[in-house]
Amino acid sequence: MLKSNHPELTTWIKVPENSDFPIQNLPYGIAASGDLIFIATRIGDTVVDISVLVDFGYFDSLEIPDLSIFYEKSLNELALLPKNLRIAIRERLTEIFSSSNMELQGNEEVLQLALHQAEQVQMLMPVQVGDYTDFYSSIEHATNVGKIFRDPEKALLPNWKHLPVGYHGRASSIVVSGTSIHRPKGQTRPNNDEETPHFGPSKQLDFELEMAFITSIKTNLGDSIPVDQAEDAIFGMVIFNDLSARDIQNWEYVPLGPFLSKSFGSVISPWVITMEALEPFRTKGPIQEPEVLPYLQIKGDHNFDIQLEVAIRPQKAEQTIVCQSNTKYLYWNMAQQLTHQTVAGCNINPGDMYASGTISGPSPDSFGSMLELSWKGTRPVKMKDGSERNFIHDYDTITMKATAQKNGVRIGFGECITQILPAK
Repeated sequence: MLKSNHPELTTWIKVPENSDFPIQNLPYGIAASGDLIFIATRIGDTVVDISVLVDFGYFDSLEIPDLSIFYEKSLNELALLPKNLRIAIRERLTEIFSSSNMELQGNEEVLQLALHQAEQVQMLMPVQVGDYTDFYSSIEHATNVGKIFRDPEKALLPNWKHLPVGYHGRASSIVVSGTSIHRPKGQTRPNNDEETPHFGPSKQLDFELEMAFITSIKTNLGDSIPVDQAEDAIFGMVIFNDLSARDIQNWEYVPLGPFLSKSFGSVISPWVITMEALEPFRTKGPIQEPEVLPYLQIKGDHNFDIQLEVAIRPQKAEQTIVCQSNTKYLYWNMAQQLTHQTVAGCNINPGDMYASGTISGPSPDSFGSMLELSWKGTRPVKMKDGSERNFIHDYDTITMKATAQKNGVRIGFGECITQILPAK
């Protein structure tokens, strides 16, 4: 049998050209069809109810201790399965849907129950996010921010190359793609010479192009995860739009960091792309100089070559692509991020979410936020309809995409979409 990520693998389900979801992908998500909510995977434009496959015995050959996990309304329990069982499930799905396999192809009873057209289902939050950490792991982004707000000659703070900087964010306001977000209100101080701040809607609403990983294990308080074992504790990845109110952030972040400016809404793509699907796209990351401390040192390739894109669509207008970046630019990789998160003894749970921080590349068109693209409003970004953007306007729709391509195989994440509505 061909391995699940083999380029020559084909399926009997129709897959449109350049689909994000070939049989080599097999992501996981939570879908709703009417009153039915189910754990799903996707091939092409077909969403598969995995619980139906369980009902009809297609997973009986697997040594899964409790099949009830496939009837949950989140992926947390599935993520908690040992890695070898998660791989076995993936291989079984590959087997069932591969072109040469006839187990399911002619079973009309099962097909009618299990297969749904993607446009006929609603995608829900894939996991219940108990805790959320936002990192700051792109050296280009951190350098740009330092140049904008501090001395360009000392853009990076002294700790930045020694540890993955991060903060604990608000889990309750992470929402799934398609959810609209209202412009936040808060305190700002437009003129730094003023003593009294203003209150009102943010005038500098921004997107942040990020990816996030989701953990798959439960640890005890006091435990830490060695860096060479960290990837075994990661279930998969999603696109993450970390919406930010820059003017609120600028006033509130001293001395304890972002608060209201980051807690009003973050948007994720609905399909969790597994680490197994992303395995062929490993690549080298940036050289880390000076050498990191021993607990963060790791051998091999732990970055991933995933092409990223952001588009802005003004109301009743065509969208404009404003950014194209890549996860390979991240200075700190996921293994280092998770190890640093736990090194002091912080316990983690399946379904916890860890965002990368804004992923900016070396060229101006790869900057992953409006703060950088417009250089804090001094270089307006032109839209196709002739309008300009320093930051995000009301009724703008932000669409993020992520795809990895190699040897004729394209693994995509779908879309991460949100429209900004006026402040309530």
